Amino acid sequence: MDKRSIGVKGATLNVTSQGAGPAVLLVHGFPFDHRMWDSLSSYLATKYRIITPDLRGFGESTATEGIVTMEQMADDLYAVLHAMDVREPIVLCGLSMGGYVALQFVKKYADRLRGLILCDTRTGTDPPQVKENRNLLANSITEDTRAALAEGMIPKLFSRRSLSDSAESIDFVRRMIVTQSPAGIAAASRGMALREDTTDLLPSLPCPSLVIVGQEDVPSPPEEMRSMADKLPKSQFIAIGDAGHMTPLEKPDVFNSAIETFLGMLPT
Repeated sequence: MDKRSIGVKGATLNVTSQGAGPAVLLVHGFPFDHRMWDSLSSYLATKYRIITPDLRGFGESTATEGIVTMEQMADDLYAVLHAMDVREPIVLCGLSMGGYVALQFVKKYADRLRGLILCDTRTGTDPPQVKENRNLLANSITEDTRAALAEGMIPKLFSRRSLSDSAESIDFVRRMIVTQSPAGIAAASRGMALREDTTDLLPSLPCPSLVIVGQEDVPSPPEEMRSMADKLPKSQFIAIGDAGHMTPLEKPDVFNSAIETFLGMLPT
C-alpha cells in the first residue's frame, strides 16, 4: 500500500493507493474519509490500482477555512492524478458528496474518464430548507458537536434492517464522523449548499456509467437515481435491497460484486 501527501492549491491531501492495473479513483461522502472504501479497495486491488484520497478538509487532509466548492474538490482530484502520474483514463466512483464532486469532474475533465460510477447521490440542487440547514451546520459545528452530528445523521444513512442488525458498521460511521475537522465539515457543507444542478451533463457523458442506490436511501431516493440513469447514454442501474445511503457498508458483498462486474465490462 502506498500512502502519500500530495500538495494541491492551498492544501495537502492524504492519498492512499493499492494494487496495480487500470486506475479506479474512489471519492468518499460527507462527512467521512477514504476509510469508507476499505472493503471495496481490498476487494478490487487484486486487479486494479485503487486510489482513495481524503478530500480537502477530511481525514488526514488539511482543511480550508470558509467554503470549499465541489468544483474545487474536482480540481484537487485532477491534481492528484497528475501528481501520481496517472495518465491513462480512469474510472471515477463517488458516493453522495463524492458524487457531486464526480459530476464536477465530468464537467471539466470528461476526457480523463473511461467509466463513471455514481452511488447514492443526486444531480439536482438542494431545496431552500436543505441549503439553510447546511449553512446552519457550517456555522455551528465544533469539536464538541460532532458527536451530535453523527447521532442526527445515522438514522438517515442506514436502512431499517441495518439500524437493527449492523451495529459494527454504524459504530464505524460514528467514529469517522467524530474525527473529522470542524473546519472541513463547515467548508464542505457550505460548498454543497452552493452546488449547481448537473442534470444537463448526463446525456453527453461519453463513457459507460453505473448508477447504484440503496432501495431505502432517503437523501438520494431510488426513483431519482433511476431518472439519472435513464438520462445517461450508456448506463446500468442497480437498486440494492435492505440498504440505505451507505450501500458500500450495508451490503458490501453485493456492492463490491456490482462494481467488479461493471469494471470487467469496460473496454480496455
